[in-house]
Amino acid sequence: MLIQFPGTRRSLTQSASPLTAPPALMQMRGYWEGLRQGSRLPLRSEIDPRGIDGALEGAFLLERVAPTVARFRLAGMSLVDLMGMEVRGMPLSAMFAPADRKKLAEALQQVFATPATLDMTLEAERGIGKPALSARMLILPLGQSDDERPQALGCLALSGEIGRNQRRFHVSTLRHEVLPAAAHSLRQIRTAGMAEAAAGFAPHPTSTKPKLRLISFDT
Repeated sequence: MLIQFPGTRRSLTQSASPLTAPPALMQMRGYWEGLRQGSRLPLRSEIDPRGIDGALEGAFLLERVAPTVARFRLAGMSLVDLMGMEVRGMPLSAMFAPADRKKLAEALQQVFATPATLDMTLEAERGIGKPALSARMLILPLGQSDDERPQALGCLALSGEIGRNQRRFHVSTLRHEVLPAAAHSLRQIRTAGMAEAAAGFAPHPTSTKPKLRLISFDT
């Protein structure tokens, strides 16, 4: 699903086509796809930074803290430079203009609930000390264990100059790609992978009453 907002400068074809994606986003998406097993989403514990070495400056890890709110758990230097401060613990919405935060909130809800990938083209606010700056952001949902909040892996690729002041973005276009039903829970994954067929039980043919037998699972 692709949505374009009024006043955007880029065409739908440019923003939606994976062929025009920046190299960092292509590497991030390719690595994430390589970790998937059928409909199962990759786990955070499976991510090795060496597999996305060309995308680390713009890479980030999000944690959902409410249905429409996600905050940074980790973030590369491009995001620190963009905001002029450490962004760990900050909500992703801090990078967006107030008028665009509702769009972002609705888009994030679909990422975690559906689940779905999110691909956005962005334009930064202009002003004194704020030269032309555009960006493309990719957010990819991750699987989770039962004791974790939902998380997502992301990447931001900038085009232009950050300038001297903190920058915030307007959403030009956004595109969701709905994923097949995924096993979000690590418990579900372990159960599916380790389960054995249930053994049948029948009383001894010479016994008039069933007997109980203690089976030890100690190793």
